[in-house]
Amino acid sequence: MEVGVVGKPNVGKSTFFAAATLVDVQIANYPFTTIDANIGVSYATAAHPCKEIGCVPNPQNYEYRNGVSLIPIKMIDVAGLVPGAHEGRGLGNKFLDDLRMASALIHIIDVTGKTDVEGQPTEYHDPVEDIEFLEKEIDYWVHSILKKNWDKFSKRIKLQGLKLSKAIAEQLTGIGVREEDVLQALHKVGLSDDPTKWSDNDLFNFVRELRKINKPLIIAANKADAASDEDIERIIKEGKKRGYIVVPTSAAAELTLRKAAKAGYIDYIPGTKDFNVIKPLNEKQKHGLDLIREKVLNRFGSTGVQEVINRTVFDILQLVPVYPVEDERKLTDQFGNVLPHVFLMKKGATPRDLAYKVHTDLGKSFLYAVNAKTHRRVGEDYELQYNDIIKIVATAR
Repeated sequence: MEVGVVGKPNVGKSTFFAAATLVDVQIANYPFTTIDANIGVSYATAAHPCKEIGCVPNPQNYEYRNGVSLIPIKMIDVAGLVPGAHEGRGLGNKFLDDLRMASALIHIIDVTGKTDVEGQPTEYHDPVEDIEFLEKEIDYWVHSILKKNWDKFSKRIKLQGLKLSKAIAEQLTGIGVREEDVLQALHKVGLSDDPTKWSDNDLFNFVRELRKINKPLIIAANKADAASDEDIERIIKEGKKRGYIVVPTSAAAELTLRKAAKAGYIDYIPGTKDFNVIKPLNEKQKHGLDLIREKVLNRFGSTGVQEVINRTVFDILQLVPVYPVEDERKLTDQFGNVLPHVFLMKKGATPRDLAYKVHTDLGKSFLYAVNAKTHRRVGEDYELQYNDIIKIVATAR
């Protein structure tokens, strides 16, 4: 799973990425600071089952802190996007190419309106326009891929009796489109099964729906600490009209807190509403952290960065953490490690899906599963739930 951090230049994308991953990136107050995509590991956070049932885990593929699972996800920070990117303006072609396999996009917006459409400082720019232009650029990009040989392609589908959804998915496999995405988009727009009858407007409407499904967005209303309550409420309202979750964020505050925690000055779990000082601070450090507490944490309840990541994973992508074990009573693997692994599974996934995620052979030889919390046997039609602990029972290999 890959999450893309996107937006126009100079809105705090690289700061958000650095705060989320602690990867050192170039951060500056001018457009196109990021040229080559930065790739790092961030973490979705979730209450750990041990907090509920009382145990001490030995995590292997995730981290554990104070009753919280930190589940790794891949994050990519790409070059800023400007109008006309789909035609190659700015670093448009590179931007779009870097986003090909992203499962979801975090759209960073300067909610203060102090950055114009090109990423230059300005007195006021309507941030609502940034939502619209990003949608359009991605739509035009996908449209151009399909439109290039559409007449020939659509005629071949009709003449050879090809399955429409499969043929389109194969055409767009390079940007991570699956056949189920295409089927869902086709159902939404209600177009003819004969693609030769589609108008260009029909094709664009289809692409728009496909983008919503294949590249879902969440909006980080960044620099919220420098914005008025009215500006923040307005962007939340306008985002909701378009079907988006909008989270006020201060990436700069989060980056400061995470660096202070890494240096051992404070105890801070990302996403929480406060921190504890555990090492003496000088006056400048104390003043800076006090400002973050007053202007950000007390005002918004958090910096918003971790909330954006969690809502991307759990709300936008509809994933749930599931813990596979070999011993359902001791909650251990074959080596005696307690709840060593966690997998993010799509809502609606089954124990067989989990078995395949653990190992292909386990999926092929799947018989049934045991819910370790209830100690009840569950079949392959059981839908995995948030923080399930599951033992897979398979035939002997």
